[in-house]
Amino acid sequence: MANLNIRVDDTLKQQAEMIFSDLGISLSAATTMFLKQVVRYNGIPFELRADPFYCAENQTRLSIAKERMERTGGTVHELIEVEHD
Repeated sequence: MANLNIRVDDTLKQQAEMIFSDLGISLSAATTMFLKQVVRYNGIPFELRADPFYCAENQTRLSIAKERMERTGGTVHELIEVEHD
């Protein structure tokens, strides 16, 4: 059996261990399960994607909107009521 040494944030480790404990498994068992899924999927067994809110294009757009709001004082919007059939 091989040893696997990884470094993780202390808080992250504690939070994960609490969840795994509730599930009745150890951190070691959970890690083994993850690695087995990596092999089975031939890749990461879940979708990896960046939050589009933080992409450079959106951050630039938000900065421009913020500057415009600060310069012009913003726009007041009233609640629009819609009648439903």
